[in-house]
Amino acid sequence: MFTGIIEEIGAVMSVQKGAKSARLAIRGALIFGDLKVGDSVAVNGVCLTATGVGDRTFTADVMAETLRRSNLGGLAAGSRVNLERAMAADGRFGGHIVSGHIDGTGRIVHTARDDNAVWVTVSAPPDIMRLIVEKGSVAIDGISLTVARVDGDSFAVSLIPHTGAATTLLDKAAGGTVNLENDIIGKYIERLAGFGGQKERAKNTITMEFLANAGF
Repeated sequence: MFTGIIEEIGAVMSVQKGAKSARLAIRGALIFGDLKVGDSVAVNGVCLTATGVGDRTFTADVMAETLRRSNLGGLAAGSRVNLERAMAADGRFGGHIVSGHIDGTGRIVHTARDDNAVWVTVSAPPDIMRLIVEKGSVAIDGISLTVARVDGDSFAVSLIPHTGAATTLLDKAAGGTVNLENDIIGKYIERLAGFGGQKERAKNTITMEFLANAGF
């Protein structure tokens, strides 16, 4: 589990591509104090397992499903990436619950400066947009952000100067691809409320009779 509070910006050293998979080598600085083989690291919001740890570098294997779901397939040597280690049990929970399991990708529509903040508008497919709510949480490339506006097939977030400087989001121009993870609480509520399909709705729909029988 992660918080969406980026620890540092790392750099891709190399990408070894297989038929449908890839192996990344990434250099950083701050995350290596206690990083060991087998630990989880969120790279642009994607939970990866460190398969090798060297002098301020680690390697991670990326399977085909992850490449299909995320923007990691577009990384190349020199690409800057957001890095976060798994949350420590004794740490402060500064962001929101981030699993590192990407729901899909979106695209930067435009950015606009607003005094000391920068608004970033992102378009996303319907299956992601249905769980985007104003003032709710979303992870963009692993960054925990508050949704400031929702407009049909897009939403907007507002970055303070620290977030802009400490992450890679403002590196991307209009058309750039970003990884998106919906709030996990919303996903569980949707599933439990029976929105997973017609059969699930018929079985799990909450009715007035159900609420009355439950004492509400």
